[in-house]
Amino acid sequence: MGLFNRRKENRPTFEVLGTDMHCHLLPSVDDGSRDINETLSCLKTMKSLGFKKIYFTPHFQANYPNDETDIVKRFEQLKKALAPHAREIPELAGISGEYRFDQRYERRAGIDAVNPLPGKKLLCELSLHGSNYNPLESFKAFLAEGYNLILAHPERYPYLGIHSPELKEILDLGIKLQLNTLSLNGFYGPAALEKGFAFLENGWVSYLGTDLHNTHYAQELVATAANSKVQKVLQRYKFLNSEL
Repeated sequence: MGLFNRRKENRPTFEVLGTDMHCHLLPSVDDGSRDINETLSCLKTMKSLGFKKIYFTPHFQANYPNDETDIVKRFEQLKKALAPHAREIPELAGISGEYRFDQRYERRAGIDAVNPLPGKKLLCELSLHGSNYNPLESFKAFLAEGYNLILAHPERYPYLGIHSPELKEILDLGIKLQLNTLSLNGFYGPAALEKGFAFLENGWVSYLGTDLHNTHYAQELVATAANSKVQKVLQRYKFLNSEL
């Protein structure tokens, strides 16, 4: 019995989460991984922390106007290149994107091509800076097309507070929220840390994502895995990552 308990206690922190559905580890396409060696290093770290499956979500925004066809091709090339390391890394489950909804890169349902996650789930983000742009009409258009929207890291938007009417509208539309795991360890500052836990307490968070970009982020993820508060979050809340 004692041996069994020790093994249970020593399980990797993110094993219960299983799947990461937000990372920028496709090499040389955005502000994430620079090359395949950095990607491999990050993936090995994620495997050691308990992740079983990974979905790649490169940026689609004005600064990184990626093409879906090219991204899929690059992902297939990466899978082939990393095949010899299959036992050392999580399953490379698929390629999608993190789609920016703002005045510089507005998405148009039924016109723009998108590459969603399984279940027609689409990871989207807003500008990280204050903006007068309201994405709700674009969100509604994609919802009408049958997409299930997931808003990335709402705790990082300084203009989107716990009591913001915009946040209420987003939740009322049925849009799911994805919290950045590193926010819970203070990586993005005290405001994101405080809001992250508040969103959890209100039961608003459906997904946790690493938003991993490079080896620096990977080391921060190791530190986050050792955070007792993060461990309690994973024990207390039910996330939907494993459904992907």
